[in-house]
Amino acid sequence: MGSISKPILLQLGEQIIHNPKIYERLNESFIIIQPRVEERERASFMQALQKKHWGDFQGMFRPSMDSGGEMGLWDDELVSLLPESMKIFASAGAGFEWVDTERLAKARILYCNGGNSASEAVAEMAMFHILSTFRNLNWSQAGARSNSPEEWLNTHKSVSKSAHNLHGHVLGIIGLGNIGYRIAKKAYLGFGMRIHYYDTIRKSAEQESSIEATYASTLEDLLAEADCVVLATPFGGRKMINGEVLAEFKRGARFVNIARGALVDEEALIQAVLSGHISAIGLDVFENEPVMNQGLFGLQNATLTCHNAGGTVETFVEFERLSMENVEQYLLQGQALTPVNLHLLKGSG
Repeated sequence: MGSISKPILLQLGEQIIHNPKIYERLNESFIIIQPRVEERERASFMQALQKKHWGDFQGMFRPSMDSGGEMGLWDDELVSLLPESMKIFASAGAGFEWVDTERLAKARILYCNGGNSASEAVAEMAMFHILSTFRNLNWSQAGARSNSPEEWLNTHKSVSKSAHNLHGHVLGIIGLGNIGYRIAKKAYLGFGMRIHYYDTIRKSAEQESSIEATYASTLEDLLAEADCVVLATPFGGRKMINGEVLAEFKRGARFVNIARGALVDEEALIQAVLSGHISAIGLDVFENEPVMNQGLFGLQNATLTCHNAGGTVETFVEFERLSMENVEQYLLQGQALTPVNLHLLKGSG
């Protein structure tokens, strides 16, 4: 009898770094093909799919966000070229706006992301930005780096006059999911902040009581109470924070975004800061990143980071692990660890 060949997987991106033992295990059950960088460019990649250059592969995994995305948006144009044998695509990263998960579901392909791998890192970064907006840390750092004794002394005296302790202030969180809850817990337990939140689904009484959280039934109710608003909700296809919404903030409130830049109208936000309606902002994500809105640079009370909230070694280890184990578990045992579009897959017949 002829031997049964192992299923084929495409590895999108560079070498495995953090989880070599899992990769060895994957190699025992699958044939892993790793397209070269030039083969991953969109035109070349599509041509290879059309010619079935890699055969009838059953899955793809992308272990790192630093590579493997050279082909760009996974839209109908790309998904339609995948072989009928394809069953799962697992990728590093929590966000998946670059993947049409509905189109994948129509093709009977499960998409898995990096789950909550980055939650702790993002929550930590959120706390940095919250601290910065209350304590004028961007302003203080600029003074320390000015190389001017006069500017140093002026900053030393001026910063403190509008800085505040976090303790006792209301932190308003938009989206109390895994990340939002971790932010709330750190702010409540570590800094004595009062937690208010707005979410489409109210959390359990047990979860609320653990952080003494107050639920706001409308966004307007939350904004009326919050001394600092943190945006921690997935992108829903529209801007959530625009000029009209910003007008609902308490005068002098602070704003932090560690979610998605596309959720915020940056021009409106800049105007709200310039007018004094918003006293300080902390942004890790931007509307048109990596192209920055030039208006942000002139704001003394704007703390800006390069979409690094989730960027820690611990996050990368988990992203890599999940990309491989999702494929392994689904193809060998029929159950993935962090499915995103399973509900759509079940409903597609």
